[in-house]
Amino acid sequence: MNRLADLKHLYALLNRLERALGGKRALDNMGTARSWPRRGIYFFYEPGEHRTDTGAGPRLVRIGTHALGVGAQSTLHQRLRQHGGRSAGGGNHRGSIFRLLVGEALLTRGACPTCASWGVKGDIGKAAAILEKTRSELSESESPVELAVSAYLRAMPFLWLPVDDEPGPESLRGVIERNTIALVSNFDRSPLDPPSGGWLGHLSGREKVRRSGLWNQRHVDEDYDPAFLDALETLISRV
Repeated sequence: MNRLADLKHLYALLNRLERALGGKRALDNMGTARSWPRRGIYFFYEPGEHRTDTGAGPRLVRIGTHALGVGAQSTLHQRLRQHGGRSAGGGNHRGSIFRLLVGEALLTRGACPTCASWGVKGDIGKAAAILEKTRSELSESESPVELAVSAYLRAMPFLWLPVDDEPGPESLRGVIERNTIALVSNFDRSPLDPPSGGWLGHLSGREKVRRSGLWNQRHVDEDYDPAFLDALETLISRV
């Protein structure tokens, strides 16, 4: 495998996807659910984060999909809305690991008021019980962080690729997601397109975020199969 050549190929394919879509989108400009494919993969970029080894342009900072479990029903639009938060700017970090990770780093930076409950449990009711607070008290204390996370994520442009396959272990969406993450990740590798010195992810408490240069934790320490690029190219040619 030649990781540098494969990364260049990946970014060339994503440039083709961007042209086919007519540009990137933002989370505060999602439109109606009916205007979105039912299922797909998303590719996030981040202001200030640029490629340095594979050519000019922004570098990927998060790759994801949704509804991989057998019988899962969530749509691409729903998953992206979970990341972007509600229209008023709030959100639920317990329903989005992306929000959770960014919020942790913003708290470490001191960009939000201290919030002891951030990331406690996966359900606000359970967190409230442990911390001996009411749900409304917890929600109020977490609100400034949720607002800051929404503002941060809504400034991050992204691309999306329709892939309407069924949920399950053989999902092509899952194959492309994990191989793209594994290819882009710098975890335990000689870095290519490393994050800038000011990247917020450097402040993450998660080692896999810091060392991979991605707002991802799963698949960052895996090997990739270059054959996924052929499948990705075929899918992009259909957009």
